[in-house]
Amino acid sequence: MKLSIIVIFYDMKREAERTLYSLSDRYQEHVDGSDWEVIAIDNGSNDPIGEETVKKYGEHWTYIYNDTNSVSPCAAINNGVRKASARYVAISIDGARMMSPGMLYYMLKSLSLFEHSLVCSLSWHLGPKEQNVAVEEGYDQKLEDQLLEQINWADNGYELFSVSSLAPSSGRGFFDGISESGFFALSVSDFWGLGGYEERFAAPGGGRANIDFYKRAVESPKMEVVHLLGEGTFHQVHGGVTTNVPRHMHPRKKNLQEYEAIRGEPYKKPEPKVTFIGHVPPQARRFVFSKNTID
Repeated sequence: MKLSIIVIFYDMKREAERTLYSLSDRYQEHVDGSDWEVIAIDNGSNDPIGEETVKKYGEHWTYIYNDTNSVSPCAAINNGVRKASARYVAISIDGARMMSPGMLYYMLKSLSLFEHSLVCSLSWHLGPKEQNVAVEEGYDQKLEDQLLEQINWADNGYELFSVSSLAPSSGRGFFDGISESGFFALSVSDFWGLGGYEERFAAPGGGRANIDFYKRAVESPKMEVVHLLGEGTFHQVHGGVTTNVPRHMHPRKKNLQEYEAIRGEPYKKPEPKVTFIGHVPPQARRFVFSKNTID
């Protein structure tokens, strides 16, 4: 077992099916399914995804229902890492994020390059625009289902780039700076060396917890930061507390206030030295040139 993948879900049965499939050896390319496990954590869902759903995608997959009233996933992530069997751990704080098909191949390759690697992917939103804007214009789950049916993504996941827009956290493309990663990997020892996820982040969805972990990791002197080219995560619309609310309802101000209260200073985007690993499939080339919307 080379990699333990921690994925957090909350009331997203529809989205979980696609996300789990995108992490399976039926979809991931050039890798052996015995190289990774998935620890799927249902963080207090009212309508849990269930063990049967998780187990059908992989032999070494584990389902955990975290019986909690907490709206933050930070403690669940830390507990998931404690259960990891592998030397390395990959984390997705939001189970609505589907993966590109070369994600695990390039992630596993990159983890072995340095003694202390932080391997990060960029983030996209399914749909014609970032989802905070798209939902204001009528984008919803029904339209998204139709979009995904049109591209046969299950057989060629790189087609997801053709129907997606960059998430604001991923700047203007592969070679621009990012503020967080929706799916990243590092060694378990480095995860705990960085302090794990800060459980004082109590806002829904964790607030700035994911951004906080990325910032602490890339600003650590010993970490070598790797960004993957040609791979990414694709966020499905599901009513999320930050990505799927209209802009006037976005909790950005409250989340920044929580961050400042915890860290004692305003948030400042990090600017780490980055090594780039990967490829650029044709569907993703427009994001090399900082073009953020679908033609």
